[in-house]
Amino acid sequence: MPDQIHLTVATVIHRDNRFLMVRENDDGREVINQPAGHVEPGESLLQAALRETLEETGWHVSLSGFLGIYTYRSPRNGATYYRLTFVAEPLERADPMQLDPDIIAAEWLDLESLKAESDKLRSPLVLSVIENFLNGPIYPLELIRELPGTTLP
Repeated sequence: MPDQIHLTVATVIHRDNRFLMVRENDDGREVINQPAGHVEPGESLLQAALRETLEETGWHVSLSGFLGIYTYRSPRNGATYYRLTFVAEPLERADPMQLDPDIIAAEWLDLESLKAESDKLRSPLVLSVIENFLNGPIYPLELIRELPGTTLP
């Protein structure tokens, strides 16, 4: 299979020593991940992070920082993922809404719980970005520059 490139975004949302995570179905296997997904054509990186978080968790969030760019090549499918990871503050839970079809549940988990279920983590990125969040640095959102008129309104 030829290598495929995927541009994705993810958010680390932290409150009361817990992280907002999703349990999702990945080809018949339950996995745990940050809210994350692909950037759609015409969408800004910030719009994509907000959209994916809402669609996968039902939470409105405010982006507060940028954690970094992560590259991961999946041994399962050979795809290369370029993941831009943001930090967000939870604002409010949306009115009851239908989450993405692959989402089993959105839940707040502490670091110990995530480590206890390390066999269910979607990829090594999941713990890596949390450790980066806890140890810093977190970069300002101004690091992301988008030219006017290049994204959807």
